[in-house]
Amino acid sequence: MVTPVSRSRHRPRAVRVAVAEVPLTTRRTRQPAPTPAAAAEPSVPGHFVCPISLDMMRDPVTAPTGITYDRDSVEGWLERGHATCPVSGRPLRAEDLIPNHATRRMIQEWCVANRALGVERVPTPRVPVSADDAAELLAAVNVAAGRGDGLACRQLAARARAVGKESERNRRCLAAAGAARALSSAFSQLVDRPALTTTGALEEVLAALVVFFPLGEESRRHIASPASLNAVVSILSHGETTARASAAVVLREIASSSDAQCLDAMSETDGIHDALIKLLEKPVSPQATKAALVTAYYLVQNTGRAASSRRLVELGMVQLLVELLVDADKGMTEKALAVLDSLFLTEEGRGRAYAHALAVPVLVKKMQHVSDMATEFAVSALWRLCKNFSGEGPCKAEALQVGAFQKLLLLLQVGCMGVTKERASELLRLLNGSRSGVECIESVDFKGLKRPFL
Repeated sequence: MVTPVSRSRHRPRAVRVAVAEVPLTTRRTRQPAPTPAAAAEPSVPGHFVCPISLDMMRDPVTAPTGITYDRDSVEGWLERGHATCPVSGRPLRAEDLIPNHATRRMIQEWCVANRALGVERVPTPRVPVSADDAAELLAAVNVAAGRGDGLACRQLAARARAVGKESERNRRCLAAAGAARALSSAFSQLVDRPALTTTGALEEVLAALVVFFPLGEESRRHIASPASLNAVVSILSHGETTARASAAVVLREIASSSDAQCLDAMSETDGIHDALIKLLEKPVSPQATKAALVTAYYLVQNTGRAASSRRLVELGMVQLLVELLVDADKGMTEKALAVLDSLFLTEEGRGRAYAHALAVPVLVKKMQHVSDMATEFAVSALWRLCKNFSGEGPCKAEALQVGAFQKLLLLLQVGCMGVTKERASELLRLLNGSRSGVECIESVDFKGLKRPFL
């Protein structure tokens, strides 16, 4: 007779055997509870969705047709040349769009209600500037400058700058209203006033001007007047960090226009070359450094700018550029090589390069793996050095030693065009006669080279 106790001992064993005999593929495992992150994203209500972008609206505006769009989407539609409502086909202008505050508030409330599901609240959009507001602001800037009110001019320029940076729409609106012309005119008026009354105003006007590039001819002439250029160069030399950066960018904008009259005025401005060198020696930002290089390039590469080349060479531009190239990024490398190539048109520039231990190695290094533009300038600069060095001097031997011959061969095999191909071929001929007895290095290790100018 089996007792109840013995039956209870056998029953669990039978259960264990049964479970063990069930195939693994048919066993039921306990699923973990879904986490909030794994939950489905909430569905955006249809009346919150822009008919153009099909995304939730961030700045809803309503057209006269009664249809609501996201401002960026519908204004982009109009800017692409359309003049009708995308849904109804009726005529539509940007001025007809009215902010839909009720829909915007509902969208924000919905975002807050679904915050736990990962929905971020849509910020309240700023009211865009109107054409009338833009014209009024710019007129006030010129009035303040005309009466020599530096404080008011500074505040108004700061306001124009802030409004322009709020959105691309605001920037375009102010630009269309003549922001660059008004600010450059204000700058030229303020430079004739006593320094005490314009403290900070000139710097703020320059900073605002940067927002509204490109500059038209009238705006460039305002800044390129002798008095205005003297003020810009003074800011570039002695201003605060942000002011120096703005001055550098404004000079680049004027120089890159290739306006001969402006370039002549810049070349003749006292202290401009010293200021550019100082900015390279003690950089304030990558943008300012690149702007200084572009300005220097346009000052030295045009016919009749020999005085600028000589002055920059005397101030040590060649040495600075060679050192800069060692660790420069693509954009900086292209600009520095362009300036070097132009400076090597002069005997003085080449002489400084011959005397620098890194000049030839860094040019060979930059022939490849940067960009087509960098290759073009590096080959041209090395060609100028080797072509104008008489005899079998150290220039050619050093180029061979750091692998120039092999790199030029590879460059021609891979393919290069025009002047670069011609100069690479001529360089090979120049170097070929010096190959005997020179030990070539396949790769350049800058760590093993002397750097006397650090």
